[in-house]
Amino acid sequence: MDMFEDSPAPPGNQPEYTVSELSGAVKRVIEGEFGLVRVRGEVGRVSRPASGHLYFDLKDDRSVIAAISWKGQAAKMQVRPEEGMEVVATGRMTTFPGQSKYQLIVDDVAPAGAGALMAMLEKRRAALQAEGLFDPARKQPIPYLPQVIGVITSPSGAVIRDILHRLRDRFPRHVLIWPVAVQGQSCAAEVAAAIRGFNALAPGGPIPRPDLLIVARGGGSLEDLWGFNEEIVVRAAAASRIPLISAVGHETDTTLIDHAADLRAPTPTAAAELAVPVRMELLATLDALSARLSRAIAQGAANRGQRLRDLGRALPRLDSLLAQPSQRLDLWSGRLGGALGMAAARKRAAFERAARLRPETLLALIAGKRGELQARAQRLSDRAAVALERKHSQMDKWASRLDPALTRLLTTAARDIARDRDRLTALDSRLQAAPARRLADLAARLEQIDRTRQTLGYRETLKRGFAVMRGDGHVVTSKAAAERSATLEVEFADGRLALGGRPAKKGRSEGGRDQGSLF
Repeated sequence: MDMFEDSPAPPGNQPEYTVSELSGAVKRVIEGEFGLVRVRGEVGRVSRPASGHLYFDLKDDRSVIAAISWKGQAAKMQVRPEEGMEVVATGRMTTFPGQSKYQLIVDDVAPAGAGALMAMLEKRRAALQAEGLFDPARKQPIPYLPQVIGVITSPSGAVIRDILHRLRDRFPRHVLIWPVAVQGQSCAAEVAAAIRGFNALAPGGPIPRPDLLIVARGGGSLEDLWGFNEEIVVRAAAASRIPLISAVGHETDTTLIDHAADLRAPTPTAAAELAVPVRMELLATLDALSARLSRAIAQGAANRGQRLRDLGRALPRLDSLLAQPSQRLDLWSGRLGGALGMAAARKRAAFERAARLRPETLLALIAGKRGELQARAQRLSDRAAVALERKHSQMDKWASRLDPALTRLLTTAARDIARDRDRLTALDSRLQAAPARRLADLAARLEQIDRTRQTLGYRETLKRGFAVMRGDGHVVTSKAAAERSATLEVEFADGRLALGGRPAKKGRSEGGRDQGSLF
């Protein structure tokens, strides 16, 4: 053997592990030592793939831990981690053997104090304001007296009772209540769905569409009111086509929905006061305006009457106004008789001149009319000849087109007749062959059914080793029926065999058996 050949190193006392065994051991140690931990740190990169899982990093000034929240866990989180937030994550440590790293499976995330929560709130407010969702120009005016008011709140709290009581005292209106959770994980989704649901109602439908919406909740901590700071709620409030009043918390509480709403009320009770006027004050104002209107009408009529009387005194007297017209009427009436006589004389003279007609004048007039009539008749005859000639030329043109068209029509008809004759011949051939083919098919089917009958018949069964037992000429299928039969007969495949009848009953033999037997 070559002295320089490599030789394996002598085995030591250390055990050998496979990669999977070592990874599993590390996984068990980490999961056993850190079953449930709370980790405080700053959220690094955040990834939300299409699977719904949530991947992010927790870091401080020296280290980074990869964190994962599965789809079901992420859906239950009240606060979603965002990059730059300082949070306290609750979960369990585990490993990922596929990449040789450890990671934290996060069940819940909470902001690390009110300062972190306010920082996240301010960041979200600035982002939504940059989109224009808080722009005062897009806010809608609140209706003065809405017919239907939609209230989005919890049906079991004191808020809805305060709103209904205040509306009843000020001005009773039709109120629709959309019950929602005003705190917790489902708060934001339910409030946004309620706003969109009220906006989706069709005007004039079976459920009346509100003219005004009120989103209300009592006071609470920042964490309790956090559902009204969620982006989904703010966007739903900003997109609402129905004017919306936000009444979340007490006067000092401010949420993001307050900026997106068309009007903010300091309390739910104040929202009801802003929604409708006081009915008694409105009636008093209406009575006062009616009284002012009546007084204004009476005063206006009195002023106009006085003005009319003043103007009437400035007018001249009726006699002075009618003096000159009366004088002109008398003058024209005196001239009218003479003017009528002169006009009648002129008309009579003109008539007499026209009535003195001579025969020569009449003959000349008749001759002129006759010549005019003959000229018109000649022109009419010429026009009729021209029209007749034009019609003849059109008739000749159509006649020249008729022969080729008739020829084409006859050719097409002959071709169609020949094609139909061929089809008729083919159909006749098929008709002649159809009965024979049908009979052949029926005969083949009948033969097949007969073969099936023979195969399934009892005689074929007998050939396979079976037999038919008959008693007194009938098929016997039980032992009791065979005992009752006087004669028995067995049919095999190659014939029948008669057996003995039922024996007479006798006493038992010494061996305890019957003396008689069927065979």
